[in-house]
Amino acid sequence: MNRTLPLVLAVALFMEQMDSTVIATALPAIAQDIGTNPVTLKLALTTYLVALAIFIPISGWMADRFGAKRVFRMAIAVFVLGSIACAFSNSLFAFVLARFVEGMGGAMMTPVARLVLVRATPRNQLISAMAWLSIPALIGPVAGPPLGGFITTYFSWHWIFLINVPIGLIGIAVSGRVLPDFPPEPRERLDFVGFGLAGLAAAGIVFGLSVVSLPALPPAVGIAVALTGLLMAWLFVLHARRAANPVLDLRLFSNRAFRAAIIGGSLFRIGVGAVPFLLPLMFQIGFGLSPFQSGLLTFASALGAIAMKFAASTALRTAGFRPTLVVAAVLGSALIGANALFTPATPHAAIFAVLVAAGFFRSLFFTSNNALVFAEISDREVAQATAISAASQQISIAMGVAVGGGVLEVTGYLTGAPLGHGAFVNAFVFVALLSALAVVPFLSLPADTGSAVTGHKSRAVREADQALAAERASQPSSV
Repeated sequence: MNRTLPLVLAVALFMEQMDSTVIATALPAIAQDIGTNPVTLKLALTTYLVALAIFIPISGWMADRFGAKRVFRMAIAVFVLGSIACAFSNSLFAFVLARFVEGMGGAMMTPVARLVLVRATPRNQLISAMAWLSIPALIGPVAGPPLGGFITTYFSWHWIFLINVPIGLIGIAVSGRVLPDFPPEPRERLDFVGFGLAGLAAAGIVFGLSVVSLPALPPAVGIAVALTGLLMAWLFVLHARRAANPVLDLRLFSNRAFRAAIIGGSLFRIGVGAVPFLLPLMFQIGFGLSPFQSGLLTFASALGAIAMKFAASTALRTAGFRPTLVVAAVLGSALIGANALFTPATPHAAIFAVLVAAGFFRSLFFTSNNALVFAEISDREVAQATAISAASQQISIAMGVAVGGGVLEVTGYLTGAPLGHGAFVNAFVFVALLSALAVVPFLSLPADTGSAVTGHKSRAVREADQALAAERASQPSSV
């Protein structure tokens, strides 16, 4: 496998994934400079996620229509322009608008990068390539807050965005040389009705859930917007069933492996999406740690994610998709629940060890699940699978933050006490149980699911091979 390709794509994805969280610790400094308050500025976080939700559904159509390599490089350019605009923003409106532009670029970068990788990589090498591509998605969210705090403290918040400029320009230049050329394919006219409904559905759900978990607006507004998003989603499903070429082809869900990957991955991601929100809060509010100390602890999961890179291919080749995903989901969920056992007296070394193990199994799950998405679909369906997978990821991450924040709010309301350790215990246990439900879709998969990707042979196939080998060995050799 050519490792240069996934590494180039991974750098772009790391930039996008980190940027979605890097400004969290810089909000007070940014708010002071542009003349607003940090709570209101949290709308900038939500705006970025909304832009992702709106434009991800058309990423597959764009890649096929204009060429994946061209769209990927254009996406980096848009992202860089948005970063520059963020750095020079002098008002809340300008900053929110700049974050929206960044989100437009990010919406194309992530799914199109995965599309390029799948099309350029032989199926029997897909797992190793996906391992490289999964690492930035896991490291970015935990690296963002401590890096943002460091840059803001020792330099200026403007550099959080300006640092993307040289990285992006290098990415455009290198991807132009490394990425293979996929010629544009004739595509039907864009399904504008479907694009509108899908965009409103995803944006409504993501924005609504984000508002519920981030108190920039009254929670009632978030609930109303989220319900509107669900209504739009129902209308899109009705439209997609009638449309000849919907912007998101839901017929892919008839494929059992794809269906299990999307449903199981979404359930597990809800729990994982809550952890980067809950852990820093517990460390800082409950344990009294500084933001930088909290960031260093939570970064431990990145080490586990990197270590997994060397284990995913072996695990899938030995056991196959079904056992690997079930074990990774169970142990990953258990380690999410283990966060509930932390107290201010827990040694940091023990916390560090748990978070490293959690990062390992989380990364094993997502590497395997991302490969399962494409394991049994045709090359013609890859673009659609990429867009559906990316859209489901954004929605489930937003749900994770909303669920985690919701449990904290409900616990505080029922106990009448300020945010304490007991609220975090309830939140971690709840999201861990929710993540554990991810095993259900995988239990019904055949043992040989995706064997062309994993190289795994079921027991029956191995026994048949052994019998054939024994039969050949017993036959007299001809001279």
